[in-house]
Amino acid sequence: MNEFIEIKPEEFEQSPFKLIGSDWMLITAGKDKNVNTMTASWGGLGFMWGKNVSFIVIRPQRFTKEFIDSSEEFSLSFFDSTFKKQLGYIGSVSGRDEDKITRANLTVTQTGNVPYFDEAKIVIVCKKLYAQEYKQECFIDPGLNQKWYPESDHHTLYISEVLKILVRE
Repeated sequence: MNEFIEIKPEEFEQSPFKLIGSDWMLITAGKDKNVNTMTASWGGLGFMWGKNVSFIVIRPQRFTKEFIDSSEEFSLSFFDSTFKKQLGYIGSVSGRDEDKITRANLTVTQTGNVPYFDEAKIVIVCKKLYAQEYKQECFIDPGLNQKWYPESDHHTLYISEVLKILVRE
């Protein structure tokens, strides 16, 4: 497999709308020598507080939330289309119940203390800056709350600094 090279965020030319919304990503963090990941298709990349940032959201019942909450840093891994079935599988089972990473035939590697997947084509390493739970009363369009949160299991929004971007050579 080709090696990763690090690029500056300003050199990143991929569409976050396609990468996140269509191709999906794995949000991955470590906790107590364990690693957990989840498939996500909501989030974004941008610029805030003078920093390049990522925006991710995680529902309270997701096992990965415990890992994100206990970690200072985490990764976003993006894959080519041949991994879509594996990403669907990872998004459909909980790491509480089984070793979904092994069952998906993915290889965990690390940069510093941050886990990511060797099979990824792009990895974004992030450091948490801000977290806040969505609240029903904050929706300007109440239809969004009704549609996406009928059980009031509101996501927590995490805004994180992009520390590095790794891409395949």
